[in-house]
Amino acid sequence: YGLLERQFAKTYEVAAKRQGVTGEILLQLLEARLDNTVYRMGLAPTRRAARQLVNHKHVEVNGTISGTPSHSLRPGDVITIRDKSKDMVILRDVNPDTRKYPWLEWNPEHQKGVFLQYPERQQIPENIKEQLIVELYSK
Repeated sequence: YGLLERQFAKTYEVAAKRQGVTGEILLQLLEARLDNTVYRMGLAPTRRAARQLVNHKHVEVNGTISGTPSHSLRPGDVITIRDKSKDMVILRDVNPDTRKYPWLEWNPEHQKGVFLQYPERQQIPENIKEQLIVELYSK
């Protein structure tokens, strides 16, 4: 997911405090990050490119400019590309139809996406053994 150790440890702490399976909650929190969601919607070819789009304030969340890649999205949050950024080459060349996930919705006509829900573990395509992460960080 492209996080540094400190960011990852903080995300784990948040997941550990919540009710439920810590490993699954950790993955849900990582998937709900704004930079990851921009990548999953197909607006950027890589997570690093998605992070840069957010850092350079090309993305809005619920109509407000967001420059924080770690911004945690909630179900119902609307992600849009700023009007002045819609003509960027990187955004014109990307095909959002190549990536479809049940927890995300993208409307290409309006350049608008919605974070519908937190994903279930089976829906997340990453090959991660979250139990090993939980064992490491619970010490």
